[in-house]
Amino acid sequence: MSKEIMPQLTNSPRYTSRCWVLFFGLLLLSAGASSSALAKNTAGINIIATTHKSLPAKVKEAHPTRLSGDPNAGEPSCAMQTQEDEGARNVAFSSTLRKKLSSKSAIIMDARTGQILYAHEPDRPGQPASTIKIITALIAINSLRDTDMVKPSSRAASMPRSKIYISPKKSYVADDLINAVLLASANDASVALAERVAGSEASFAKLMTSKARSLGATHTQCKTASGLTAPGQQTTVRDLATVFNQAMRDREFAERIGRTKVGTRYGQVLRSHNKAMWRVDGAVGGKTGYTLAARQTYVGKFSRGNTDLIVALMGSETMWADVSRLVEYGFKREQQLTAMNATQPAGADGSDSSLALSSVPVSFHNNSLPVLTGSKKQPSL
Repeated sequence: MSKEIMPQLTNSPRYTSRCWVLFFGLLLLSAGASSSALAKNTAGINIIATTHKSLPAKVKEAHPTRLSGDPNAGEPSCAMQTQEDEGARNVAFSSTLRKKLSSKSAIIMDARTGQILYAHEPDRPGQPASTIKIITALIAINSLRDTDMVKPSSRAASMPRSKIYISPKKSYVADDLINAVLLASANDASVALAERVAGSEASFAKLMTSKARSLGATHTQCKTASGLTAPGQQTTVRDLATVFNQAMRDREFAERIGRTKVGTRYGQVLRSHNKAMWRVDGAVGGKTGYTLAARQTYVGKFSRGNTDLIVALMGSETMWADVSRLVEYGFKREQQLTAMNATQPAGADGSDSSLALSSVPVSFHNNSLPVLTGSKKQPSL
């Protein structure tokens, strides 16, 4: 009986429709499973089916901070090393050196290039004291013959110490008085020369200011030929270094200030106040100064090997210790720069950006008083 019933069921329309429903149902379930698997596959590109998330997009790794002297720091890249070298090249201040100096302002300058090797407060104005006598002597050298006679006034003879005690009743050759200004720092000789050249110290002081400008000193105002304290009188260590560097290019000036002692025609021996000449290796010449207002001041030139330095300081309480430290630092700094320049130039044009000073003097003109240079000096009047 069952054999008879089965053909009847399979041939019935109701049975056929149910089969189709079942078929399509299975087909839909199969399609849904495939879609789900595909979706999981697609999402799997960005999502990993674990507790770990996908790796983020690659970002540029930042350079770690590199501390100077850090033993754990890696070697810097070429670019970083270049920046560090360039920064070291342009450094003109050392906090370590500054702490050892009593000077209110100081500067070290390469005499050949004008590059500043060290400076603190280089443009701080102050009383120059006797360092300003370098301008007094330079003008006198270029204005008078060595044998020109100078008769000092009573005012000149009455100047306070330092002095050589000239007498208004006598006459002196310019040569002796110029040496007295540069070596013995004589105030009386300074005023006597000023009056001889310009007629009065006030007029000579104006000439000094003009001369300073012509040599590149832009913050110097002279009121006296001696450097004794006066209202409105001022200079800076930058100006002192600039003026002295230019003055040392005058052969006669350099020869005079490079002596430690010299005799005069009237029997007196003039001794240099510049103790650096026998205390500091390489000293070529320099000028000291001191007043209560200025404290100790100094400017000088030092030479070792192929290196020439100009050192200037103002407002010092321990001048010779300061000078020695500045000189030693300057020569060591030059050695460092030389080594750096051997591996990398300072710039595309060979320039250096560290507190540069102009080494080109401005032409000096004075319509009221001719100041002659070289061997052609002003004739005796």
